[in-house]
Amino acid sequence: MKKAARFNGSNYLANICLLVSCLVALVAQAEQPTTAWNAGMFHVDAAGVVGRSDIILLQPNKAPHAAMPLGNGRLGLAVWAADGYTAQLNRGDTFPARLSPGQIIVPGLQSMTRAKDYSARLNLYDGQFEEQGGGMSAVTYVDASLDAVVIHVEGADPATLQTAELMLWPPRHPQVLVTKKLGVLAETWKDDKEAGASGETFGSLAAITADALDLRVEQSGEQSVLLTFRPHPDGSFSIFVGSPAWRGKNVSGDAAGTAAELLAAAQRLSTGEHRAWWHQYWSHIGLMKLHSPGHAAEYVENLRMIDLFTAAAEGRGRFPGGQAGVGDLFSAFGDYHQWSPSAYWHWNLRMQTDANLGAGAPELNDPYFRLYRENLANILAWTRRHMGGRSGVCVPETMRFNGPGYENETWLPKPAKDCAEDSPPYFNARTLSTGAEVSFWIWQQYLFTDDLKFLQRNYPVMRESARFLLAYARRGSDGKLETFPSNAHETQWDVHDPTTDIAAMRTLFAEVSEAAKLLNTDAALALKCRQTLAELPAWPLVGISSPGTLLDGGNSSDAILAASYDPKATIHNSENIGLEPVWPYGLIGDGGPLHALGVRTFLHRPNKDQNDWSFDPLQAARLGLADELRSSLLTLTRKYQVYPSGMAGFAGGPEFYVEQIGVVAAALQNALVQDYDGLLRIAPAWPADWDADATVSIRHRSKVCVQIRSGQIITVGIESGANGTLRLRNPWPSQSVEVINARTGAAVLPASSASILKFPARVSTAYLVRRTIEAKKIFLFQAISGTGASAPKNLGARMIGMDPMQPER
Repeated sequence: MKKAARFNGSNYLANICLLVSCLVALVAQAEQPTTAWNAGMFHVDAAGVVGRSDIILLQPNKAPHAAMPLGNGRLGLAVWAADGYTAQLNRGDTFPARLSPGQIIVPGLQSMTRAKDYSARLNLYDGQFEEQGGGMSAVTYVDASLDAVVIHVEGADPATLQTAELMLWPPRHPQVLVTKKLGVLAETWKDDKEAGASGETFGSLAAITADALDLRVEQSGEQSVLLTFRPHPDGSFSIFVGSPAWRGKNVSGDAAGTAAELLAAAQRLSTGEHRAWWHQYWSHIGLMKLHSPGHAAEYVENLRMIDLFTAAAEGRGRFPGGQAGVGDLFSAFGDYHQWSPSAYWHWNLRMQTDANLGAGAPELNDPYFRLYRENLANILAWTRRHMGGRSGVCVPETMRFNGPGYENETWLPKPAKDCAEDSPPYFNARTLSTGAEVSFWIWQQYLFTDDLKFLQRNYPVMRESARFLLAYARRGSDGKLETFPSNAHETQWDVHDPTTDIAAMRTLFAEVSEAAKLLNTDAALALKCRQTLAELPAWPLVGISSPGTLLDGGNSSDAILAASYDPKATIHNSENIGLEPVWPYGLIGDGGPLHALGVRTFLHRPNKDQNDWSFDPLQAARLGLADELRSSLLTLTRKYQVYPSGMAGFAGGPEFYVEQIGVVAAALQNALVQDYDGLLRIAPAWPADWDADATVSIRHRSKVCVQIRSGQIITVGIESGANGTLRLRNPWPSQSVEVINARTGAAVLPASSASILKFPARVSTAYLVRRTIEAKKIFLFQAISGTGASAPKNLGARMIGMDPMQPER
């Protein structure tokens, strides 16, 4: 008989203790805080973080409304699965009607799009659209350097004949050219019909060829050419479509010669060249990884990433790629444009300008500044002709691409004029503040980049804008300068002293004075600007309970900012003019004597969450209203983001609006980091239950890296781009904080609990800001990582991407 094992109580207790100690260690490690800041920098897996926002299609996007956007900043593309594969070419320089160069149809790809296992991904990090199904795959991209589209297909049946058609539509009248290896559609026209026409010749050119076997090219109609070919034995083929700038002739000669040269260069491209450009782009962008219960934060993170993708895909041309808030370079709707395609609305460009700065992509603002700088002489002439011969420039709010303030809408009996005394009252007939706001963004771009040459090139716009407002304003009975008649943008027409004018002049005159001093020029004008600042009227105030009556002062707890000194004037548009001093102008923020006034004005604004371009989230961020920021971001998204691409719908027309995602991007950046007035704020309006790993660019080529968990700021790292004193609002109010050199560990600012911290920053130096009590705490290093999206994202009824059960629009 075997003896029973004897129980060893001491060994048992020792094992239990060991197990408990291991569990305690594991729990402690799990609870130990982590940081992505190490060796003086934020460590981010850009591919993984960007890939979180890829757009996933789990069914073919057969309708044009579901098209996916691509572009290289000059040539844009919309891709959808109609007839197997359809793509529309778009350029930003086919004025005045922004006519498309054409569409491409590849019916043989129906074998892929009709397959039960079809799926697709808009790969933001690689800048390409990837489809697969039924053993076939297709990758589409627009090359970064050449204005050419590449469609690369694998898995096709080598024995099956394939076709690709390049086409236009009535009433277009292209010249159709066919050679042995390529087909061309070329057309020119003159800008000579609209009011304000430039008289210039414009045009479009599209050419197509293929890397395949047995290639044949023929004219298939009055507006189309057809390729017929067979795949290579391995089932692969590539289609190349070129669409360069075209005005009837260029250095390469005629259309056929231009097309042949471009397509030959496209066929020499390596498949990695466009990806290398996009990887470099994302490497210098301030990325965000967000999380919240219910995943609303992830959804707006996705929208911001789409904004940064589309901004790069349409933002490298001579002038902005879109107008009226529409992403014209991504149109899938032929030549349709709801708004006058020859004009730009400044109101619908401002959010993207701000978003680009905070994201660390100021170069994407170059087309915006070029639009006004290159047209300065024409705007000067327009002002003399239509604003009583006054000096300076009245920059039209709605301005043709060549400078005149004409709005040529099809529904108007005759063209409307902006910045024009000789116009009847109209939406922007006497909107006087646009030049001042363009100047404001010039100054902001300079402060972000410290690029003195940029300021020198663009300063004339600032100077002439100041000269005009000085010439237009006249002294009123109270001794203050007034602007009348003037529009409160589109809200009130021909009123006294709109809030837009007061805000614009308060910023413009101060900025022109500073810029003139930096450039050592216009001393007399700078002096006049400084003197005039004291002569501007006070803000127009009304009561919450009496919105039609002006108040004498701002001490009343009932006071809010009005649109103008004529509060009873007829309202013509759903804007919140009283909040313009908050954003964009930064004259009222989350502190100071006017903060309460700003908050009251926001909470009692006349138009809450109205219009896809609503600035409610931005203004909430500037006022420190985290709950309002979140509410407005999500409400506006639920109302307007209707397309699988993440873009918005507005005004009933079938167009892709990018202004809403521009607001999302700018608002998220402002909610995390602000320094619009020279005071750096960390998480001034960040929702308490949203986690964040983010980098935001600030003034003087600097960046701020922030990590937030469960409402607590964990990491604040600053990468300084210039020498100077940095002013930082204490991220942990009333707590002791220190600043150290992030690479050497040397103290830069000894422990301080002051509300405003000041320390000397040096160029190319990184700093870590931390609570003093955490100086000896060990933070585990954990880089910010991400996993590519694998499914569409939902926000209630809204979706980015398409799921298998989603009905077609």
